Amino acid sequence: MNWVISHLTGLSFHRVLMGCAALALAGMLPAPASGQEAQQGGQESGTALTIYSSARPGAIPPELYRPIVGANVPHPGQGQNIPGYAVIRQERDIAIKGQRDTVRFSDVAALIDPTTVTFASLTDPDGTRVLDQNYQFDLVSTDRLMERYLGKEITVEQVQGDKTSIINGTLLSTSGGLVLKTDNDVRVLSNYANVRFPELPGGLISRPTLVWNVTAQTIGQHRMRVTYQTSGITWWADYNVIFSEGKDADSGVLDVGAWVSIINQSGAGYTDAKLKLIAGDVHRAPKPERRRVMVGMMAEAAAAPDGAGFEEKAFFEYHLYTLGRPATLPDNSTKQIELFPPARNVPCEKVLVYYGLPQEFRGLFPNPMTDRNFGTQSNKKVDIYLRFKNEKDRGMGMPLPAGRIRVSKLDPADKSLEFIGEDVIDHTPKDEEVLIKMGSAFDVVGERKQVDFQVDTRAHTMQETIEIKLRNHKEEPVKVIVKENLFRWLNWKITDKTHDFEKVDARTIHFPVTVPKDGEVTVRYTVKYTW
Repeated sequence: MNWVISHLTGLSFHRVLMGCAALALAGMLPAPASGQEAQQGGQESGTALTIYSSARPGAIPPELYRPIVGANVPHPGQGQNIPGYAVIRQERDIAIKGQRDTVRFSDVAALIDPTTVTFASLTDPDGTRVLDQNYQFDLVSTDRLMERYLGKEITVEQVQGDKTSIINGTLLSTSGGLVLKTDNDVRVLSNYANVRFPELPGGLISRPTLVWNVTAQTIGQHRMRVTYQTSGITWWADYNVIFSEGKDADSGVLDVGAWVSIINQSGAGYTDAKLKLIAGDVHRAPKPERRRVMVGMMAEAAAAPDGAGFEEKAFFEYHLYTLGRPATLPDNSTKQIELFPPARNVPCEKVLVYYGLPQEFRGLFPNPMTDRNFGTQSNKKVDIYLRFKNEKDRGMGMPLPAGRIRVSKLDPADKSLEFIGEDVIDHTPKDEEVLIKMGSAFDVVGERKQVDFQVDTRAHTMQETIEIKLRNHKEEPVKVIVKENLFRWLNWKITDKTHDFEKVDARTIHFPVTVPKDGEVTVRYTVKYTW
């Protein structure tokens, strides 16, 4: 049998036809010469997978899940920069013909961790065991075939007009085209139609395969279960929120919808699988970093069909979400499934926060910060937040997995939804507060400046006076929280102030103020540090 690779142009050899050749060859591969192949498909197979939410929202670049032409072709290294992982459980039927037999289990994920594989016969669990295991992953591809035939005879077809010429020679190189040594000369072929190989080199296979040397007391049909971990597959939550104004400018209501986004780039597809999702920070032993390989993939955004949705329950110190219907996750795809039905009219509060420092100081300095110019730069932006309680009596009350929250608002002029901001949240239990940062206010600005500073190193004292001005250009009053970090040293005391404040923690205070319409408010305070 001749193995044929079609080719359009030399420049497109590695990009366009890699997949075509690999797919064509996969369909032409002969059955294994020895060993039993586990049956797949129909009622003979059962697949379940549990996906762990180790991908943070925004951690995966869009090019990994937007449609890219030709990206549905298997590629070495695909999925290696997808941060999630999954546990796969598959059941298949196999006939064991002797007390010692070789079992081949194909269609496993290309990014499988072979050290996590467990094998069990459900038919005879006590009498069947694996003596040794091999993981074969040297897959057929254009590059692999060419690599195996370096220094060997191949046949190349060239089309010139309506004529096809046949060139036989020894393959010397594939860099920049095919370099062939014929009986008469050495040729560089950049344009050719087909490449023929005498046979498929030994060791190349079409699908990643686990091969076991099995000993069994029961001869005949066995139902076996295989479990393993694979990388290149992950999930996170996407929340779509619609905001509506309340009776006053500081309140509103939210309609909250939640969807699960799943990326599968593991090198295997899963049809009609039982799907579970784990939400929580599950610790894993650290692994050596891999070289990042940017690979695009085919996107399949699928809305959830009618049927049972996710059922949530506590599981160890995490939360487990089980889908009540089978799910199909093709390789190189993304899928969206509704996490829970939309929650309607969830009360929320709109909060404006002014933080006048250019950056937030959370750490501790080794010594008192006596430099008067440190932290005197001013930020003018007033940030906007939406805040709500994840409580049952407010229409929520379910554990919220980490995810991205996108907020829209209805434009009454044309009844269209307009995007107004987005943020990310961490895993949030029930009855906890959710804070969504929306952006910065257009019509409300702030100004912070240092109006006095004194330091006495002998007396170990330092005194600073800060003035904050808030200006409101709206046609209605606004409430603003002025946030201040007392970062210069641990021991401090407010000795003078124009407004009452709330002590949030050892280094942070809040001044809640109301700024009248088209008006201005000045907040001034003096703090004394001692050491």
